[in-house]
Amino acid sequence: MIYPILLTLHLFAALMFIGTVFFEVLIFESVRKHVPAAVMRQVEQGIGKRARRLMPWVLLVLFSAGLGMVWTRYLPLLADPLASSFGTLLSLKILLALSVLGHFFSAMFLLYSGRMNSTYFRRIHLSVFSHMVGIVLLAKGMFYLSW
Repeated sequence: MIYPILLTLHLFAALMFIGTVFFEVLIFESVRKHVPAAVMRQVEQGIGKRARRLMPWVLLVLFSAGLGMVWTRYLPLLADPLASSFGTLLSLKILLALSVLGHFFSAMFLLYSGRMNSTYFRRIHLSVFSHMVGIVLLAKGMFYLSW
């Protein structure tokens, strides 16, 4: 009975995180050229402040629920991930997710050490965006691809 709850929490947290990343990469960056720089800085500060308060909790739910799902249902598959297509794709998905978590910690370190700049910001967001696309494709592929 716990698995459906973990899955629901995982999916909602993923929606929040992926939605935020998609918004920042696909919409927010294109707005930059149409808005005065001073206004854009204020908007960035407002969004950044909210994201710094919300995203750690979203990531905590996302990774905790994901770990709980692995623990309750998928741990045997990860004992030998190359034995099945599902295990292989799940392992790749987990590796990408851990890389996203590493990106998040790197961004927080750069931010709080005062070294975050627009180049780092853009590169991290594009990398996380590509990781998220990969994670979504792997998540669907786990149930539809087999070899």
